[in-house]
Amino acid sequence: MFLPGLAVHSLLLYASGASALSAPTDKQWAKLSQAVGGRLYTSLPLASSCFSTVNGQPSTPNATECALVQQGYTQPDFRFDNYSAHMMPQWETCQTSLQRCLLNSDNPSDPAAWEDHECWQGAIAPRYIDVRTTNDILEALKFVKKTGIQFSIKASGHDYKGRSSFGSLSLWTKNLNSLSYSATFKPEGGHETYSAVTTGAGVPTEDIYEFADQNNVTILGGYASTIVEAGGWAQAGGHSILSPVYGLGIDRVLQYKIVTFDGVVRTANKYQNSDLFWALRGGGGSTFGVVLEATFLAEPRMSLRVASISFTQTADNARGFLEILVNNSYKWGQEGWGGHMGPASLINVNPLLTLEEANASVQPAVEYALAQGGKAVVEDLPSWQAFFTKYVPSAQASVGVQTILGSRLIPTDPFFTDEDGQEALVDLMSKMISTYAVNPYIIQGTPFLYNYTNGSTSATPAWRNSLWQIGFHENMAYNATLETMFSQYEIVNNITAWMRELAPDSGAYFNEANPYEPDHEVTFWGENYPTLLQLKNKYDPDRLMDCWMCIGWKGAADERYSCYLNISSNF
Repeated sequence: MFLPGLAVHSLLLYASGASALSAPTDKQWAKLSQAVGGRLYTSLPLASSCFSTVNGQPSTPNATECALVQQGYTQPDFRFDNYSAHMMPQWETCQTSLQRCLLNSDNPSDPAAWEDHECWQGAIAPRYIDVRTTNDILEALKFVKKTGIQFSIKASGHDYKGRSSFGSLSLWTKNLNSLSYSATFKPEGGHETYSAVTTGAGVPTEDIYEFADQNNVTILGGYASTIVEAGGWAQAGGHSILSPVYGLGIDRVLQYKIVTFDGVVRTANKYQNSDLFWALRGGGGSTFGVVLEATFLAEPRMSLRVASISFTQTADNARGFLEILVNNSYKWGQEGWGGHMGPASLINVNPLLTLEEANASVQPAVEYALAQGGKAVVEDLPSWQAFFTKYVPSAQASVGVQTILGSRLIPTDPFFTDEDGQEALVDLMSKMISTYAVNPYIIQGTPFLYNYTNGSTSATPAWRNSLWQIGFHENMAYNATLETMFSQYEIVNNITAWMRELAPDSGAYFNEANPYEPDHEVTFWGENYPTLLQLKNKYDPDRLMDCWMCIGWKGAADERYSCYLNISSNF
């Protein structure tokens, strides 16, 4: 659903970090609009219809639009359908200046959020193109090159680092929504055929999963309904709870179609533009070009054994459950389990074991949870779609909430193979809980059993010798002060520092790491970074695109990042 009022307000640029390097003229903007079929729009913040002052000017609140925004504010599908909405709304704001236009995510109908407050553009690009064709992208890139303006690319807004925000112009790829299945897909230039699904760059996982199920196949993807698979998920790594058996998203991409930033439409696979194909399999989204579509290897429709275990967490029972998880996860990895776990819960799936074998496998966790008065279900479901529909919507990460994420990949050896290593890992997670009341969010989603061809992808090699990703998050209120923001980021920085000390030779997932991760080139790409930088220069020779901590990043001092907090000087 589009909110019609968002495209008709007058355009005012007040947000720090949103100004152009060289301001285009009205005539140039009009010419661009004509070139893209009139799909160049102005934008205002999602909640602007609730406010009486918008970007410093009087504005008449629209009660109907405001009510719709309140109703959908924390709903993924609503945010997905509105350009100016990001899943993590801190990337709708300018944090340094506190220029924002947010509702209270705990109670979106709370009038305290807009009464006696002004609405500011924040980090929302004031103009965007609703991309529908390849020509739209080519025209946009010509415009950017000619004017020198900063721009960004947005699909669904699932971005913990703000890479899809900022700039004077945004390319919104949400409506590149083609979907097709072929039992005999042949990458261009090749001879082998594959069972594969091709998805446009704007198709969310909930649609892909349903489509795959209708065609009796399974596609790996993210653990949320509105992640766009062909975008940053599959370009930065892309973990799934099926990844222990079937690999990461980057392992399963067969082909990309992309407009590289040098203005060329390319097909990238292992036969054509193979260096670009390698870069796109781990180098990160918004780095080498604008993806039009991606083709993914499909598995047959498969049944899954599902273990859902939970109990009420207390100060006395969390460590015991964490010990069970650490002590059993190596065996679980060998058996093909993948899932999401915490100090008082797990939801794991297994495509390899029988139901009887699955029950026996997770029995230690079942017995512990039941002893705490909890509940446990181990069941057989007929497909990934059946699992996703039953379990994921209620378990996926909240949206509409200002959320900071941190994470680290945890190597298999010694943390799951050695008693001292296991104890050190449990101690770390217990310290997170006792010091900051922060729960570790454990994802057993590394490609533990997958038969990987060494060097075939460009993400950090740490994926290949790790069993877990430990993540965590800190939330901030919609009206958080700068002092509060700094204190929350300090917690994230401290915990990620503990993780680096625990596993200094490991790395982190580009999409889900601390936004202020030090030495990010090594952390996200390791030995692959120098080659990725060479390819960035090859396919973006004019450096039209720069994004936070992406390949070839200009650094925090660049003016487009003035809305990011200066963390290094405060901690």
